[in-house]
Amino acid sequence: MVEKILTVKNRAGIHARPAAIIAQTANKFASEVTLIKDDTSVNAKSIMGVITMAAGYNTTLTMQVEGPDESECANTIWELFESKFEEE
Repeated sequence: MVEKILTVKNRAGIHARPAAIIAQTANKFASEVTLIKDDTSVNAKSIMGVITMAAGYNTTLTMQVEGPDESECANTIWELFESKFEEE
């Protein structure tokens, strides 16, 4: 299992567009992807799950990825967060 700490760097936070990008990206991989905020964990392959986390600007999330392509998957999603979902 790969675990990474993600920070929401885009000012608008995780709204519909970034949630869709996260879910679409996660769905390209065979691995299971879980996002954790406080005591809440959601399947990152679910757009609604990601939106319900209500992750605003500067929120820290833990991402856990487990499966055959976990490293590539974790790095790809991490890069989305680092690029601010190309919104800024």
